[in-house]
Amino acid sequence: MCTKHKACSSQTISAIRPAGDSCAAPTLTTTAINSDTSSGCCSATSDCCDPEPEEPAASGPQSDNSDDTEHAGLLKTWRVNGMDCPSCARKVETATNKLAGVVSTKVLFATEKLVVRVNHVDMFHQVESAVVDAGFTLSSLDGSPGQQMTQQKPLTGWNKTLKDNVHILSISAGMIIAALAQSRYPQLSEWLFTLTCILGLIPIASKAFKLAKSGTPFAIETLMSVAAVGALYLGETVEAAMVLLLFLIGERLEAFAASRARSGVQALMSLVPEEATVIIDEQRRTKSASALMPGDIIEVAPGDRMPADGALLSSNASFDESALTGESVPVERQLGETVMAGAVLADKVVRLKVTSKQGENAIDRILHLIEEAESRKAPIERFLDKFSRWYTPLMMLVSLLVIITPPLLFAQPWETWVYRGLALLLIACPCALVISTPAAITSGLAAASKRGALIKGGAALEQLGNVETIAFDKTGTLTLGKPQVTDVMAMDDLDVHQVLAIAASVEQGSNHPLATSLIKHVEQLNIPIPEAREKTALVGVGIEGVVAGCKWTLCAPSKLNFTLSQQESQTVADLEAGGKTVVVLVSEQTVKAVIAWQDEVRRDASEAVSKLTALGVNSIMLTGDNARSAHAIATPLGMKYQASLLPADKVAFVNQLAQGRRVAMVGDGINDAPAMKAANIGIAMGGGTDVALETADAALTHNRLSELPAMIELSRATLTNIKQNVALALGLKGVFLVTSLLGITGLWVAVLADSGATAIVTLNALRLLRHKSRLD
Repeated sequence: MCTKHKACSSQTISAIRPAGDSCAAPTLTTTAINSDTSSGCCSATSDCCDPEPEEPAASGPQSDNSDDTEHAGLLKTWRVNGMDCPSCARKVETATNKLAGVVSTKVLFATEKLVVRVNHVDMFHQVESAVVDAGFTLSSLDGSPGQQMTQQKPLTGWNKTLKDNVHILSISAGMIIAALAQSRYPQLSEWLFTLTCILGLIPIASKAFKLAKSGTPFAIETLMSVAAVGALYLGETVEAAMVLLLFLIGERLEAFAASRARSGVQALMSLVPEEATVIIDEQRRTKSASALMPGDIIEVAPGDRMPADGALLSSNASFDESALTGESVPVERQLGETVMAGAVLADKVVRLKVTSKQGENAIDRILHLIEEAESRKAPIERFLDKFSRWYTPLMMLVSLLVIITPPLLFAQPWETWVYRGLALLLIACPCALVISTPAAITSGLAAASKRGALIKGGAALEQLGNVETIAFDKTGTLTLGKPQVTDVMAMDDLDVHQVLAIAASVEQGSNHPLATSLIKHVEQLNIPIPEAREKTALVGVGIEGVVAGCKWTLCAPSKLNFTLSQQESQTVADLEAGGKTVVVLVSEQTVKAVIAWQDEVRRDASEAVSKLTALGVNSIMLTGDNARSAHAIATPLGMKYQASLLPADKVAFVNQLAQGRRVAMVGDGINDAPAMKAANIGIAMGGGTDVALETADAALTHNRLSELPAMIELSRATLTNIKQNVALALGLKGVFLVTSLLGITGLWVAVLADSGATAIVTLNALRLLRHKSRLD
């Protein structure tokens, strides 16, 4: 009796899972055959599963809501200004985490957000004060309870440049004046260098003191303050001033690099316009984009961006989605299709019905994935984070021993070893080492997002670079997931229209691609669809229902509990050999009809498999369809396949593959989610279900399989970049550590080594932003 079947909704009966098809657009053929030669075929083997509960869509800034039932307390979000590198983010987290009454705190460096959950509304003011005391500034992003920080109009242009660099310019001017006066007025020059050093040191020492109070006693500011004070004590005023100047220049380079790395995210955040044109009673009115609600009718003019996700109400129109998907060619959207927020209308004025809630449009979901990525650090990044926590205090202890041991035990001059100890302290600063990994990973993630690939964090990026085998789901992944009815074969007591009416009646109400395709086909033929009763989804088998008093079952030939005739079996084999999905219509243990669908293989599937092979990555297709249909799809693509797999079978096969190699799973549906989770890394197609996208470690927003090899190349380039950065950071420190202890290099060279190493690894990481695939 039946076929493999998947239920996509607890309230609707799902259709049979579609199998693959060939590239050509199918044509419909109808054939009447004798009852004793009835035929059938096999449909895809998909498990019948209850839907997973829909998770709340990611949003931008928001106050406490129903999501908080799982976490005690009130939620508030701020934007943090002044973070130059990921270590700054940790300083903010440390400052807020130590407050009594704070349930949790998280700093999202990529989007410059601070998200805090507290026990009481009064705690918001304490959080704001703690961050300000740590040396950073806040601006409120939401309307949740708590004291709002004073909003000032942001500076732009020369005013902002001057404000950002006033410290550097002041010290530089003071040093130039002191240097010019040195030949004629040496005493005055000495005092000018000292004054310049003290004035430059005050804000750095002040920040070091604030950070120490907030829980970060071993910050770079602390090391700089100790070194500068020590240099002044030794009378090395020129070097003390040079140390501060080089440090500030290094900080500015870090800030520049961080802004470059975040530029892709900031550009994404600016894609949604602030206002939208809403149609109310056929009147055009302006409304804030943040106030749009599902059901609102909006009008968009050519050249304007979509303020929210919306379903097209006008005739077909073209949209430029390059900023979201990387696809340079405008996409033609049909009546009723959904258009993503941020897309640019290309050709004519259209009206759309808003489908996304506030904070849940396509841009918000992408930003949420990027923010999520920060909490999923690569193993090497987590190691360096832990390493830096004990490394800095240890090196301060070593520097102290270098200062006191030779004078106390070997009667060496104090001035010499205080100087060398301070130089060692500066060289030992872990800035370059700590930033080496996050800088490369941030650049790698940003470069991937430009190509329409979202990778959820450093851990996923690292796993992707080590992938040896990629397993592909068939329907909706290797194929478009839009099957079309190609063959309807009726028996002697039914005609084609009767077969279609009965099948559509049983499938009506399902959201499955095969069911919707069948019903659409029947509606196009203007065939009335009768009402079916007692519809039942047969888990892992098929679907049945009662129409006009008779029980009908739609199932795959492989699931029948009786044997097909030789001619029926041959018909099944012929259709399946063409890559078609076949379902038999059964009543009273007799095959009454055969219906076949065909899906279209993605045009870039073959290219993707070829590029993966060139990278040394094996490809295999996993499908619930029968072996003949799977062979017809996989063989032309040059890949292996496993057929007739239920979701549980896919998980078992992926687990088996993962025992000996690194495996990635690419899918788009609910039934793919378990296998994606079982793989070392799961990759979702952007047009897939929310469950697949949430489960996946990476996603292709544009559905272009040809970008998979580019993702792997970029991941490998990022891992290489990290190794280069770590080697540069440790190598430079090792060299100058030895030269400083031997007295060959001094304080300013030590700062130059530290700031220079930080700048070098950061600039090296920024090369990834311009990474291009060698296979393109």
